[in-house]
Amino acid sequence: MSGKKITSKLPNVGTTIFTVMSALAAEHKAINLSQGFPDFDMPDDLVNLTCEALQNGYNQYSPMAGWMPLRESIAAKVHDLYGVEINPDSEITITPGGTYGIYTAFTTVLQPGDEVIVFEPAYDSYIPNIEINGGVAVRIPLEFPTYRINWELVRAKITPRTRMIALNTPHNPTGSILRASDIEQLRQLVEEFDLLIMSDEVYEHLIYDEEPHQSILRYEDLRQRAFVNFSFGKVYHCTGWKMGYCIAPPAFTAEFRKVHQFNCFSCYTPAQVALAEYLKNKEAYRSISGFYQKKRDYFAELMKQTRFKPLPSYGSYFQLYYFDHLSDLSDKDFSIWLTKEHGVACIPVSAFYQEAIDNGVVRFCFAKKEETLDKAVERLVKL
Repeated sequence: MSGKKITSKLPNVGTTIFTVMSALAAEHKAINLSQGFPDFDMPDDLVNLTCEALQNGYNQYSPMAGWMPLRESIAAKVHDLYGVEINPDSEITITPGGTYGIYTAFTTVLQPGDEVIVFEPAYDSYIPNIEINGGVAVRIPLEFPTYRINWELVRAKITPRTRMIALNTPHNPTGSILRASDIEQLRQLVEEFDLLIMSDEVYEHLIYDEEPHQSILRYEDLRQRAFVNFSFGKVYHCTGWKMGYCIAPPAFTAEFRKVHQFNCFSCYTPAQVALAEYLKNKEAYRSISGFYQKKRDYFAELMKQTRFKPLPSYGSYFQLYYFDHLSDLSDKDFSIWLTKEHGVACIPVSAFYQEAIDNGVVRFCFAKKEETLDKAVERLVKL
């Protein structure tokens, strides 16, 4: 007897490129500079605080919206960084990772047929999140090779069905950032067309060269229209925790929590208790950009020995490099070849476009120990 068949809600979606390349790296014992995770430990103080929370009995459900002391610490951090007062009770929700917060924001807002402007290359969850909620992703390419937004093109793509703009700064995979001029253009458009914002700011603290992070939270008019998503895992070197939070106005947060309570409901309590205390150390989060800038610069200096040509990285823990002068292969085939034949895994940037636009660049993750980067470049020099 044949099994009951179901109709896929995501018929065009397969296994993510991150999973594919990490599996390939493991199979060929390659150095994995593809998937975005550190190969070093999270801060000792945070480890110790987590152990204390476990030992002190914080092992049951935390409140649906999140451990209140943690939400209070987040509000204090936002005020310290951006001078903004956020209500920890009605505007902050703890989530199991930034990707979950992004999905929940889309699910909270979108009705069938609603359009969302998405800039490509885009983090791979955005379009499936939109489509599974009956929305339509309106894809706009970032200008190559600067990966800046063409705001005139954005204006031309807005229709009566446009509901939301999805933003990501610092940007994955390109390392580009929004600047003050982008914010001014954004303010004009969302006011004129009454649009909402989904802002992915999981690399909030990974921004370099003394550039300011143009968080949507800085701007009262924008934050009143926005779901702003963050990640503890990205900034504290513990991506396996899958811990993050979403900040949104009270009315938005109330609707966000309606979805959240029937999906995740409650996040891992010991980590929340530990983070609530750890966030009180301002130097811990203020020093992250310097820590990762040293890694970016170290990797960039090493890569000068190779024939790869860099594109600038202003944020995140990724760096793009041209390879098209080295090979006629597509970026996907080149990434597979590099993993198998030279033992270094990267990510083809075409994977971040729905139509696989190939500009001859690949993404490397530099969130690694110096010895890992040394070994990787020793292999890349041989190309």
